[in-house]
Amino acid sequence: MGDLVTDIKSLEIETLKNLKNSKAHNTLRAYQADFRDFTVFCAKNGLNPLPSEPKIVAIYLTHLSTFSKFSTLKRRLASIKVIHRLKGHYIDIKHPIITENLMGIKRKKGVKQTAKKPLLINDLKLIINVINQEKNNYKKYQNKALILIGFAGGFRRSELVSIEYEDIDFVAEGVKIIVKRSKTDQTGIGMTKAIPYFKNETYCPVRSLKYWISINNIQSGKIFKISDKTVALTLKKYALLAGLDKNKYAGHSLRSGFATSAAETGANERSIMAMTGHKTTQMVRRYIQETNLFKNNALNKIKI
Repeated sequence: MGDLVTDIKSLEIETLKNLKNSKAHNTLRAYQADFRDFTVFCAKNGLNPLPSEPKIVAIYLTHLSTFSKFSTLKRRLASIKVIHRLKGHYIDIKHPIITENLMGIKRKKGVKQTAKKPLLINDLKLIINVINQEKNNYKKYQNKALILIGFAGGFRRSELVSIEYEDIDFVAEGVKIIVKRSKTDQTGIGMTKAIPYFKNETYCPVRSLKYWISINNIQSGKIFKISDKTVALTLKKYALLAGLDKNKYAGHSLRSGFATSAAETGANERSIMAMTGHKTTQMVRRYIQETNLFKNNALNKIKI
């Protein structure tokens, strides 16, 4: 009987490990950071954060709504649910006291998001032109390859900094890059992104990547030895130097910039999704709708 108890305990530990492994590292870290905020709120008010109950969660969301966006509330709620599950607890986040409270908050606040700007072709060129003036050759060639590959491959920041030499295959047409794991691919099936050569060598991601690898004699391991946060900081730095408003850009601007630029040229949603790895059409359609705001604008038919 003692052995059975020991086995069950070890199995519980292993199960928790499996649950954690089901989430990407950055995603899990974000859940934990969100849950810490919930824990602090509960501690200040003498409430129990784990296991918690729908009424407490609803009160927390009301508190949060006084200074946070609606999207933040939804993310915090998801984090509370995930952490409860990881710790072996259940909480009903669809309880009426939560869902109806959120509905009321939504009506009061509205949900229009002020997302960061996508980095479009003209601004991408401005940034690359600034990078080409960088006196530090290491920074110049690393950051040029980073920005161009990030844009051309529609990479998430976490995917971009995880690229390893072994994931890259230069072919006659360009380069193939294997993404081993991503936010929407927790099982590790992976996907391959194909980036062709550009006619304009100055802005060619394939040539920039090949040159970066060559001058550093990279033969294994990570191509970009930086954190995902550094991607955003790098983009903001050069956006400022290029005369752009750095506060309007984030690391995600590379990915959204690719999708928006592709949509502007008439690429269909399936071909965009094949590169970005989006699992649903919802986000891609938002990019397409943004590009059509002026393209299909009724005012274009009015002559003044």
